[in-house]
Amino acid sequence: MEVLRPADARSFLEIAGPLLVRDEARHNLILGIAATTERHPDLYPEYHAWVVVDEEGALAAATMTPPFKLVVADPVSHDAAHALLHAVRATGIEVPGVVANLPTAPWFARAWSHETGSVAELVRSEGVYELTKVLEVPVTSGAARGATPEDRALLETWLVAFAAEALPDEESDRERLRRSIESRFSSAVSGFWIWEDGDIPVSLAGYSGPTTSGIRIGPVYTPPDLRRRGYASNLVAGLSRWLLDDGYKACFLYTDLANPTSNKIYTDIGYVRVCDAAEYAFRPA
Repeated sequence: MEVLRPADARSFLEIAGPLLVRDEARHNLILGIAATTERHPDLYPEYHAWVVVDEEGALAAATMTPPFKLVVADPVSHDAAHALLHAVRATGIEVPGVVANLPTAPWFARAWSHETGSVAELVRSEGVYELTKVLEVPVTSGAARGATPEDRALLETWLVAFAAEALPDEESDRERLRRSIESRFSSAVSGFWIWEDGDIPVSLAGYSGPTTSGIRIGPVYTPPDLRRRGYASNLVAGLSRWLLDDGYKACFLYTDLANPTSNKIYTDIGYVRVCDAAEYAFRPA
């Protein structure tokens, strides 16, 4: 057993791909990050990857795009998970936290705390969902359209509001956000849709992070005073149907399990919960 350090996202996918595509739904985040980084290498200043392998192939894998958390795939064995953790720590790179499916996430958080003396704080429990067929949802007023460069200011405002509400533990960086928005305008596999009611934008949904045969939906945001009117349900349903019609076999998304309303919305559209995940932040003792 040894740990490889792929130099870039393409190399990472070549080595770790067979492990990850065994269950695309569970691994949609790490696959999508790698695919996005491969297409837009300037989107993140740094890309780090680790893959534990033996003569049979990949056993465990992780990637990190600072300042974001380490993303860990489901390991094949406990020994492989330990080897991965020790390899990440040995690089000396600052790891702000970890994102992984259960039971890997809490195990890695506890082990990292034990090894480093840091405190692991659970910041979010998440549901990982997959959709292969869109169900009918009650129709609301308005219609969807693709976002254009003329929507830059609106997108930035709403994405900042989304992050403040849904991701308060993550570092705010307006310049990085603007690069992310621009990258979606220039990509064939990512973008934003906007729901308009009476020519007024009322809801936002994005898509990015393609996997071998699927793609991830997110973020999804509706301003608080416009919620509970069916805008997000109709927007996500329409976007998901469009992506499936475009050739993707599945759509994936993550939900905050502390928000039962959003979880019900996605279930009503046809999303099925395939597993749970968690995010932990590492704080100084």
